Amino acid sequence: MIARLAHIDTWIFDLDNTLYPARANLFARIDARMTAYIADLLGVDAQEAHRVQKAYFIGHGTTLAGLMAEHDVDPQAFLAYVHDIEMDVLEEDAPLAAAIARLPGRKLVFTNGDKPYALKVLDRLGLGGSFEAVHDIHAMDLVPKPHPAAYDGLCRAFGIDPMRALFVEDMARNLKPAKAIGMTTVWVDNGSEQDPDTTRDYVDFHVRDLAPWLESIWETV
Repeated sequence: MIARLAHIDTWIFDLDNTLYPARANLFARIDARMTAYIADLLGVDAQEAHRVQKAYFIGHGTTLAGLMAEHDVDPQAFLAYVHDIEMDVLEEDAPLAAAIARLPGRKLVFTNGDKPYALKVLDRLGLGGSFEAVHDIHAMDLVPKPHPAAYDGLCRAFGIDPMRALFVEDMARNLKPAKAIGMTTVWVDNGSEQDPDTTRDYVDFHVRDLAPWLESIWETV
């Protein structure tokens, strides 16, 4: 393995738009369900619901966090509703499965979604047996990335030394707290939605596609 990564013994991956490409547009289906949920909850039209949704996403880390803070929404009901989608746009990704299998050490999924949804996505991608565990929004006590408590809780739960861990994410802002505690950071810049902050000095590796990058970290003879 390349020298910059030789010390890594824990590989941590976000789920949505990271383990599958943003161009699959799976999250667009969740996004539409969130807009519909808010429209019904607040009695507003789709345009206003979408504005509220994005304001909560930017201001609270996730739409759910904003809805819980501002409207005391039941997280279980919300997650069940927004994750009730078809996953036919996802395909098995054998190259990615092989690249992850080759990595030495532990492999974890760290997602603001919930575990049942994450397991369905992983199975669809052919990654059902690729990870030791899924650390989801419930394991975070409903305090999502990018809140520092989410990262501290992950490290405590699995005994992770952040100085020996690498975190892969499509949302650049979610890498900042990881870098702050010593993790090596990888931004999968594949076209997914970002917040207005354009500072990227906490990104160690800027990549476009995950599987080719994982294949490239091995020295060739």
